[in-house]
Amino acid sequence: MNIHIIGGGNLGVAIALGISKYTQHALTVTRRQVDAISHLQTYGIEVSAHNTHNLDHADLIILAIKPYQVQTVLDQIKPQLKNQIIASAVTGCSLADLRSMLLPQTPIVRIMPNIAIQFGESATCISHQPQDQKAATSVVALFAQLGTAPVIEEKLMDAATVLGACGTAYALRYVRASMQAGIEIGFDSQTALAIAAQTAKGAARMLLEEKIHPEQLIDRVTTPQGCTIVGLNEMEHQGFSSSLIKGIKTSLNKIKE
Repeated sequence: MNIHIIGGGNLGVAIALGISKYTQHALTVTRRQVDAISHLQTYGIEVSAHNTHNLDHADLIILAIKPYQVQTVLDQIKPQLKNQIIASAVTGCSLADLRSMLLPQTPIVRIMPNIAIQFGESATCISHQPQDQKAATSVVALFAQLGTAPVIEEKLMDAATVLGACGTAYALRYVRASMQAGIEIGFDSQTALAIAAQTAKGAARMLLEEKIHPEQLIDRVTTPQGCTIVGLNEMEHQGFSSSLIKGIKTSLNKIKE
């Protein structure tokens, strides 16, 4: 496919880098301040300050822009739309909203990747309407090469944003806290970070590979009267799980405002 990404911010750039590393698709990325994305050219990605650049050749158009920019951008590109698929990564912009701004026959899919897509490790949630099943199939196939690509109901897209996109920051905050604890118990900062990050990566890998509940894996690590169980219990006494759950729910409430 020829892929056209409108929006060269953090997410748009991460999507572009992931696609360039792990697939064979041709890419164009647009951003008003094109100097900020000029480095993408070293990866064979074309860049432009004009949203309509190369649009006629695109098979898939990915919107990685802010919600307030959607109407303006779609008005710009609509005259050049033929059968291109629109994949929107715009938070809070529904399929119905997008369809009201586009031609009725335009295939539309919503996507919610996270910035780990740059390393082929995104959890990209995807939703679509029944008439766009064919378009969605090709979008799922693309993002499945860049991590996981579950298809969900559109009503869950805000929740997917919090769990899968905001969730990257939550996971990193855990790693940071673990690193800080590592420094307290004697490691230098670089070693503590390396151990904490690899341990989190290994735990996630076990869950994805074995497809079992986290508690089943936790049971393998905890032994009677051992150091793991006392640490876990102290974290729970201090509100570890409840604070994380509250944080996720607070983020979701913010999106729905």
